Amino acid sequence: MSRVGKNPVKVPSGVTVNVSGQEVTAKGKLGQLSMIVSKDVEALLDGDSVLVKPRDESKRSRMLWGMTRNMIRNMVNGVATGYTVNLEINGVGYRAAVQGKVLNMQLGYSHDINYPIPEGIAIKCEKPTAISISGADRQKVGQVAAEIRGYRKPEPYKGKGIKYDHETILRKEGKKK
Repeated sequence: MSRVGKNPVKVPSGVTVNVSGQEVTAKGKLGQLSMIVSKDVEALLDGDSVLVKPRDESKRSRMLWGMTRNMIRNMVNGVATGYTVNLEINGVGYRAAVQGKVLNMQLGYSHDINYPIPEGIAIKCEKPTAISISGADRQKVGQVAAEIRGYRKPEPYKGKGIKYDHETILRKEGKKK
């Protein structure tokens, strides 16, 4: 039995959820998100909460039960409050700036890196060494953060590169004489 899947997803005020067949749609102040639920589970709207139940006792439906519930919860929380990932840039001369719909980064290469900002994502640079990525879709926010971090991952000797703000870099000792 899924411990996570048993819990209903509470729908906060200001968010409307529609369940039509296998499609679940959440609409709130930050936009609208929808997903197609697998045939092995069913989503039911019960007042101000959404319930997810497996259609049978197969292993596949039990596996998808908790995951589907969490994906619906992420949708509801995304359109209500949104998600934010903060990145820090460490290194001499490393900086970033938003110019229109493009994130321009200087990361020690011979050229600047221009990252086009996708639809539904907002990127802010309060300081040249801090990037804040926010949006309603949790998966998309995390994917954009991972792609930006991938341009210059933090290295273990000096800690130079782009890292998540909550990430700790394990530092190595350099050469000895």
